[in-house]
Amino acid sequence: QVQLVESGGGLVQAGGSLRLSCAASGRTFSMSHMGWFRQAAGKEREFVAGIRYSGGSTSFADSVKGRFTISRDNAKNTVYLQMNNLKPEDTAVYYCAARTGGGLSPVSWSPRSYPYWGQGTQVTVSS
Repeated sequence: QVQLVESGGGLVQAGGSLRLSCAASGRTFSMSHMGWFRQAAGKEREFVAGIRYSGGSTSFADSVKGRFTISRDNAKNTVYLQMNNLKPEDTAVYYCAARTGGGLSPVSWSPRSYPYWGQGTQVTVSS
């Protein structure tokens, strides 16, 4: 089992920055692919960014490429999402997700690939 707790959300003006953190419990974190997803009101959950267990491979949705970065600290069982140059369309609930046993497979963009989810943290970007 993996338990995930997100933090760092809030209200920010357009052009501002936020850093989300996701703290994981369990011994399998270092072997888990991690993903960030978001869900805006009335929309489906969508992939934002992902990172493989070693941190050597990352993937980003086109809408955030060049503005967001993802990183992980396996010693702290934590994955981060640094969000810069935020836009009103980034407003959503952001979720952290874990996929244990991903191995050498590419980062998955599908929510169905991730069996473990955090409770979400709200990010609101005002114009």
